[in-house]
Amino acid sequence: MTAAPLRVLCVDDHPDTAESLGTLLTLNGYDVQTATDGEKALARAPGFRPQACVLDITMPGIDGNELARRFRTEPGGGDMLLVALTALGDYPSLERMADSGFDLHFTKPVALAELFEALRDFTRSGRPGAAVPSGSAS
Repeated sequence: MTAAPLRVLCVDDHPDTAESLGTLLTLNGYDVQTATDGEKALARAPGFRPQACVLDITMPGIDGNELARRFRTEPGGGDMLLVALTALGDYPSLERMADSGFDLHFTKPVALAELFEALRDFTRSGRPGAAVPSGSAS
């Protein structure tokens, strides 16, 4: 019997970015839903029960850091893989992301192979990765 695909929630305030990433993840075997802001992500999460979230940081309203903090406080939130996918790569921003509970950080534009590798590693291990303050996943 084949394992169920990893459920990934992609959140980006640019609809084209959220949908494009969602499509690429779906084509690579993931069960994906998208949201274009933090409020929509919070509304979608209980029914979808994501195992991993790929979040933009700079969004109006609830930003990615606040969204990560909220996801971490939900039941099972400590087991969720939280990936920041953002244009921000300066050290203070990376510290805020780590403090917010992100496991990994990728700077846009992302090398999709690296993101897919991180998701595969999480699928194999069932454990979130370590926060990476260097601005990359390696």
